[in-house]
Amino acid sequence: MRKLYAVLLSALILMAIAAPAQADCGGVTSSYPRGWHHNYRPPLVIGDSTMLFAVPYIAHHGMQANARGCRQWTEGMDILRQRKRSHSLPHLVVMALGANWTISRGEIEAAVNLIGPKRVLGLVAPREEGGGTSSDAYNVRRAGRRHRNRVKVLDWPKFSARHGNWFSGDGL
Repeated sequence: MRKLYAVLLSALILMAIAAPAQADCGGVTSSYPRGWHHNYRPPLVIGDSTMLFAVPYIAHHGMQANARGCRQWTEGMDILRQRKRSHSLPHLVVMALGANWTISRGEIEAAVNLIGPKRVLGLVAPREEGGGTSSDAYNVRRAGRRHRNRVKVLDWPKFSARHGNWFSGDGL
């Protein structure tokens, strides 16, 4: 889990350096880890525009990645539902959404319930426009405390707090 955490934090740094937050919504960018040979599905990372340029990096490190500009939480949930129906939902799902939208406690609880008790939900606490933190990050952290064994928090605002040079003018 520590290696995965390190890879995801590295991807977040790459996203901060490379991705303009005001990118066009555009289509979906996705990738699958090349040469996957394990008998289990690789972790799935679902993101918004801040993850677009990190998709190949995430796949290079053994995870599926799926990003789209302007993606909201509801679209991420639709992906989870579709993957669950098709029996292709992996053990670990990471949602890196919320940079330009809100994430409610209820939406997080719905995701926890949807993936079921035998899977782990990774949540990236979003950094808000202007570089701050908000109720979205608070709700993500709260979910991590409430579901200690099922929700793992990657606290991007705390990790990146002293690295303003990683971000574009809008702070994302």
